[in-house]
Amino acid sequence: MKIVREFAHKVVQQENVWIPMPDGVRLAARLWLPESAIFEPVPVIFEYIPYRKRDSMRSRDTQIYTYFAGHGYAGIRVDLRGSGDSEGVLLDEYLQQELDDGIAVLQWLELQPWCNGKVGIMGISWGGFNGLQLAAMQPPQLGAIITASSTDDRFADDVHHMGGCLLGDNLSWASTMFGYNSCPPDPQIVGKKWKEMWFARLRESGLWLEKWLRHQRRDDYWKHGSVCEDFDAIQCPVMAVSGWADGYSNAVFRLLAGLNVPRKGLIGPWGHKYPHLGKPGPAIGFLQEAVRWWDTWLKDIDTGVMDEPMFRVWMQDSVPPTTRYDSRPGRWVTELSWPSERIRQKEYLLGEGRLLIQPGEETGTECCRLQSPLGLGLFAGKWCSYSSAPDMPYDQRLEDGGARFYDSMPLTEPLEIFGAPEVELEIDADKPVAMLAVRLSDIGLDNKATRFTYGLLNLTHRDSHEHPEPLVPGKRYTVKIKLNYVAQVIPAGNRIRVAISTSYWPMAWPAPESTAVMLYTGKSRLLLPVRDPHVNDGPLRKFEHAEAAPPVRVNIVRPEYHNWQVTRDLAADISRLEVISDAGCQYIKEIDLTISRLAKEWYTYQGDDFDSVKGETLWEREFSRGNWSVRTVTRTVLTSSSSDFFLRAELDAYEGDKRIYSQNWDYTIQRDLV
Repeated sequence: MKIVREFAHKVVQQENVWIPMPDGVRLAARLWLPESAIFEPVPVIFEYIPYRKRDSMRSRDTQIYTYFAGHGYAGIRVDLRGSGDSEGVLLDEYLQQELDDGIAVLQWLELQPWCNGKVGIMGISWGGFNGLQLAAMQPPQLGAIITASSTDDRFADDVHHMGGCLLGDNLSWASTMFGYNSCPPDPQIVGKKWKEMWFARLRESGLWLEKWLRHQRRDDYWKHGSVCEDFDAIQCPVMAVSGWADGYSNAVFRLLAGLNVPRKGLIGPWGHKYPHLGKPGPAIGFLQEAVRWWDTWLKDIDTGVMDEPMFRVWMQDSVPPTTRYDSRPGRWVTELSWPSERIRQKEYLLGEGRLLIQPGEETGTECCRLQSPLGLGLFAGKWCSYSSAPDMPYDQRLEDGGARFYDSMPLTEPLEIFGAPEVELEIDADKPVAMLAVRLSDIGLDNKATRFTYGLLNLTHRDSHEHPEPLVPGKRYTVKIKLNYVAQVIPAGNRIRVAISTSYWPMAWPAPESTAVMLYTGKSRLLLPVRDPHVNDGPLRKFEHAEAAPPVRVNIVRPEYHNWQVTRDLAADISRLEVISDAGCQYIKEIDLTISRLAKEWYTYQGDDFDSVKGETLWEREFSRGNWSVRTVTRTVLTSSSSDFFLRAELDAYEGDKRIYSQNWDYTIQRDLV
């Protein structure tokens, strides 16, 4: 990345600014301004998240908002109520209180002498979500948004559920926020009341996983904040951004199709990062693209951004499977609009272990009994890659042995898949609750299998996520499984594989008990969205190289370390996946603060005992300055039986070596056709 040190505008920074809310609570913000803004007010770029602007996100924020301020914008990073240095308590994600606070921030910004009344919202993940949600409230100050790695549908396509299946990342994400919500504000910012604020968070923030597990279908809880409920509520221009290794690329397609405002879509090869930090590469000059967007909608400058195609996507080339990629080969392609009339559908019929494409070719009807091993999915990788490799799917041959798979013949010419494949299956099951996982893999000349998209379906959700219905054992159903959107080239000579399983643990929580599903191939098929290379694909305007303002200097006390480890105890027949995400320990000289963060996750099961499935997490956070030292430890354990989920959690907080707070939770939550 190119570090830019000189800008057209000299930048001044305010470490903390208090923003009053209507109920008297104050939100803490960090502010960057062009020095001339006091005399010549400027538009503001606003990001609104719970990830601690003072320390955890300090370097990232400095690079982004110094850059924007250097280009003539004010930049403001606000801690949500109850997070970082803000007052109050954070009780859940995307509550109406959060959105109402966001509107109050916009109103406050409009009144500041350095603001000209125009505001843009930019955010990734949580900030991408509430950017869409705030836009749907139509605040008059809001001129445009950039939403990255977000979703329009909180039930169907978020970290909690997929196809009506409960995701393992639901536990992982809940544990992340359990750890964040246990952290204190910085005494240098809030003063002597820091401990009072900290204890309020420890007592009141709660165990969010318990709330989420009580909503196992698409009810009003998930509809709140899902802008797909009314796309027309969004009236400002939207740029939607994601990456193929991210968990949120599907939403870009739906936003482009559903919104009725000026809009742009961008999907690269990246994981859950802004594109100028994108891994796998290539990263791009995203901040330059953002400035072009803001100049267009907040400064009325014709940058040409709206003369370019609506949608720009990284078409990925074939690669061998591995759990980490430094870069993904491919090329940029564009579509003038989405949906595109140039996407055609290619149909493959499922035959006896084969994918058949010849017109009129008879498949016959194969009846295959499928009952996958419980642990099929240990090598699936993470639902959303946070660029903490190795968290991407491994060679799928290790998973295919417990699945039923269907291979095409070697392709005679390259095939470009662009869109969301669908698999239509005729099935019956011997239990009222069952799930299916469907994977598409690129089979190379060496027979290695690289998964390039997949989908899950809780079969009780076959007709509705809002009103699931149990299966009638033995009754035949035709079900459709929509896989994740993808842009992928399958080269000539390679094969396409459809692999189907009845388990995908720990990506998804297993069905209540081992279930046999019968697959009937006579009417079952794969539908691929196919795109022919087009003259519009090149020559394209090249993205500039990634650049940003200088980062914050830190001293590394303990380096970061990330790993995934699969172990099998053959004597006890116990298998375990351990995920280690150690962010290390850093000393931030600028604020004389040492911070550390360690997260571990364990997913275990024994043999084919569905009651043995267990997910366990541990988070440790520590902050110290001089003789002030605090530490929090959070533990969460989730298990289940055929009828219930069992949730246990612990929170311990320390000042120095003394434990000053401890709380335990223990819940039994009935399964609801999951």
